[in-house]
Amino acid sequence: MAILVTGGAGFIGSNFLHHLKKITDEEIVCIDKLTYAGNRGNVPSEAKLYVTDITNEDSCEYVFSKHKVKTVFHFAAESHVDSSIKDCSEFIRTNINGTVNLLNISLKNEVEKFIHISTDEVYGTIPYGSFTEQSNYAPRNPYSASKAASDHFVMAYHNTYGLPVNITNCSNNYGPRQYREKFIPQIITNILNDKKIPVYGDGLQIRDWLYVQDHCNALIEVWKKGKIGEKYNIGGNCELTNIDLVKKILCFMQRDESMIEYVEDRPGHDRRYSTNILKIKNSLFWTPTYSIDHGLQKTIEWYERNRN
Repeated sequence: MAILVTGGAGFIGSNFLHHLKKITDEEIVCIDKLTYAGNRGNVPSEAKLYVTDITNEDSCEYVFSKHKVKTVFHFAAESHVDSSIKDCSEFIRTNINGTVNLLNISLKNEVEKFIHISTDEVYGTIPYGSFTEQSNYAPRNPYSASKAASDHFVMAYHNTYGLPVNITNCSNNYGPRQYREKFIPQIITNILNDKKIPVYGDGLQIRDWLYVQDHCNALIEVWKKGKIGEKYNIGGNCELTNIDLVKKILCFMQRDESMIEYVEDRPGHDRRYSTNILKIKNSLFWTPTYSIDHGLQKTIEWYERNRN
């Protein structure tokens, strides 16, 4: 029997594969399309990689049946908000249709647990307080709308067909192997290449930042102890404005604020995300362990070592 990780050549998925190989002797299988954000070199040798699309029914069915997949960690998704605003068709195809394809195959192959990794962006924006697992969905851009739809399909397959599932909604992740289009790696790589750092609008948008290793640890707890059919928010307990985050990284990398360039704000830009993690803390006894300073320093060091 095997553990399947979709999107394992990407950012969070590859970090999870490297973590998973250290804690289990079970066979590990990875599916990844190897888009621009995926890298074959991210996948550890202990994981069997299949280069295919999660919308491809035949190839996915082959992987499930050949390896007798019993646990699925579903990371694979299109995730860049700006790209979804320009053209959301690939987000619909991958995030919605691809997820439904995996759900159908998981049901057919009697998967024992399907863990769907989602985002806190499905809740929309919140001026005060924090999102809980009971918060209403209110996505405000095509990316978050596609993830909200996939969440609903996952829960529908549990309620309708009895598929054993968990959904996790995480806050903004950062750490090694993240593609440079995302905010923190863009800041770091622009500094390394002596380029201006673009900041949307006034830079006062607030995000909760979660170091990727903390996220991986939380997912293991959900796998081992999570109650079937339950959702769990995963956050870093670290809210920062975008501009404060930029200034913090500039300070760590010993550069000044002249590198900041304010640009026109993103359409439909959510003002604030805030994730309540009391449920996972109280029921699964998980809490983030990396401070933002520690996590950023480790992240900066990784990009400095891996400039190519």
